[in-house]
Amino acid sequence: MLWFDGGLTEGPVPFDLADRGLTLGDGVFDTALARHGRIVFEAAHVARLAAATATLGFPVAPERIGEAMRGLADAAGRAHPLAAIRTTVTRGSGPRGLSPPAEPRPVLWASAAPVGTALAFTPLTLHPTEIRRNETSPAATLKTLGYLDAVLAAGAARAAGFDEALFRNTRGHVACAGTGNLFAVIDATLVTPPLADGVLPGILRAEILSVRAPRLGLRVAERSFGVDALLRAEAVFVTNSLRGLAPVTAIGETAYASPAHPVVKALAADLHGAFAA
Repeated sequence: MLWFDGGLTEGPVPFDLADRGLTLGDGVFDTALARHGRIVFEAAHVARLAAATATLGFPVAPERIGEAMRGLADAAGRAHPLAAIRTTVTRGSGPRGLSPPAEPRPVLWASAAPVGTALAFTPLTLHPTEIRRNETSPAATLKTLGYLDAVLAAGAARAAGFDEALFRNTRGHVACAGTGNLFAVIDATLVTPPLADGVLPGILRAEILSVRAPRLGLRVAERSFGVDALLRAEAVFVTNSLRGLAPVTAIGETAYASPAHPVVKALAADLHGAFAA
């Protein structure tokens, strides 16, 4: 099921092969969870995607983005209690070359796919990759269409028997997992890398830092740390909009009892209502 050109369609849909999203990866996207036809943390998802398009110079109104997300979520919810809603915006078509068109005509579409109830809060393992997040890139904090590093790292992680990749940045600081933000309990503090370390501003990341952790009385910090500090952590978990909070049970050969840690259990319980089918 798709949302394209302002309405629902079963597809296929026409697509210009000169679209810069296809030829240059010149676009951004968002993935949200729809629960019974409603987008979880909708306002935050709409605002982040609208801000990304504005940052890149092809602004799309939040109202247009919200209409697509809600329309697709409502339709998907009639068949599936939980659905992944991916909303993509490209700069649109343009002449050959790198220079953006003077008057971009953004193209927006969204797709829906069912999500199993077993995905959220399921533990996972991480495989450190030698591919680095480039914290110097303006795109490091945007969900751009250029995901090849993550694709290759994910393939290597799976081949090694792990669920996801663990990324460092060019300075050797821990950055993120392949599809989510990373948190660690270090010295009784809930720590996560700062955005300046090449980290995407995840919706759940912000929710935990600004709402959930303070409500639970947890001490939090955004600071850089290396792999050695991470391997000594009491617990580790990954967050994203589909997984919710996923406790990490291993990073390479280092095992963690993250699912049983009181901080992880408290946060998972606090978030669970937003993800339950």
